[in-house]
Amino acid sequence: MNRYLKVFWILFLLYACAEKEELTGAVKMISSPTMKTSAQPFLFSKEKTLLSWIENENDSLYTLKYAEYLNGKWDEARTIATGTDWFVNWADFPAVAENNGKILSHFLQMSAQGTYTYDIRMKLFSSQTNTWRDDFMLHNDGTKSEHGFVTMLPYKDDSFFVTWLDGRNTTGGHDHGGASAMTLRAAEITAKGTIVDELALDHKTCDCCQTSAAITRNGPVVVYRDRSDNEIRDIYITRKIDSTWSDPTPIFRDDWKIAGCPVNGPRADVIDNILAVAWYTGALEIPRVKVAFSQNSGIGFEKPILIDETFTIGRVDLAMIDKENALVSWVTSQESKTVVKAVKVHISGEIGKEIIVSELNPSRASGFPQLEIVNDEVLFAWTVINGDKTSIRTATISLTDF
Repeated sequence: MNRYLKVFWILFLLYACAEKEELTGAVKMISSPTMKTSAQPFLFSKEKTLLSWIENENDSLYTLKYAEYLNGKWDEARTIATGTDWFVNWADFPAVAENNGKILSHFLQMSAQGTYTYDIRMKLFSSQTNTWRDDFMLHNDGTKSEHGFVTMLPYKDDSFFVTWLDGRNTTGGHDHGGASAMTLRAAEITAKGTIVDELALDHKTCDCCQTSAAITRNGPVVVYRDRSDNEIRDIYITRKIDSTWSDPTPIFRDDWKIAGCPVNGPRADVIDNILAVAWYTGALEIPRVKVAFSQNSGIGFEKPILIDETFTIGRVDLAMIDKENALVSWVTSQESKTVVKAVKVHISGEIGKEIIVSELNPSRASGFPQLEIVNDEVLFAWTVINGDKTSIRTATISLTDF
């Protein structure tokens, strides 16, 4: 090799390594508010930034806690609920949302002996009384079946929009064909904890993929994984127009035919009427992560932008930076390691530089990494595994690094 060319390649490799170290160094770890035996993190950020999680104090006692992110660190952990009869799962986990001094949270409680027979219990906190209301049921069907995969968002002045997967038609089993399929439902929860406007949005959906939603200027939209009679499980959207919900339509026809649930739901976020959705698909036996933008509250979407393929695992999250850019995170394999990556995506299709947030254990126990944008930083939370123990780590990356 020419001597000068050889020097060039050495300098190039040194520069590449230096840039990789710089990007890795962009991740700023934050002391977690959780105990060592913790998992199932969930991040929420609007007026307040909150982290919720579950701690396992012994083999059967679980505690749902949360903390607020203030001035670059976590405030003290606070308890929401405790129980010995909960359904605790890596993919179907509790969440929190805040609106005008009210905090809404939920957990899953077993209703019978079946593996997937559990109910959604809600907890509502009022800053006026500084107390949590006694937990109450989100649904009133009374069936011993699966209810979960909840999305909660602040809605109107002091209420919450809630959507979830509801197995009332499955009679406790996992046949989900025809009339016995998993359904998608939605409701509004008022500031007093009253459940109103509950109804079914789709009568046949995938069984155990997370739901997602956003509140556009035109009203709520829900995105989720549908299920056709031919086992096509693509990502669909339904929109509330005045008081009526639109017929569900696909965001994009991946035509992923799979005879089982991939446990990989979409994530959506919105600014005004600019909506972004990230999702995972395994169509054509090629795993991919995609992002699509809508400029009209989800009536139509631009061509999907390919984020990753071949080795991706999915488990996406997404947050809008501004009306032209979104930040997406996902789990993928790289150089025999499993990592959490994040990247900025422009509505034009331009993709920024990828940043590795953390290495991750590839097992299901590592769950779904979370992200939220807080001022000029991106806040992350994820589960780490050490032997048979799990714990939660949190970190930030400046938006200028993307």
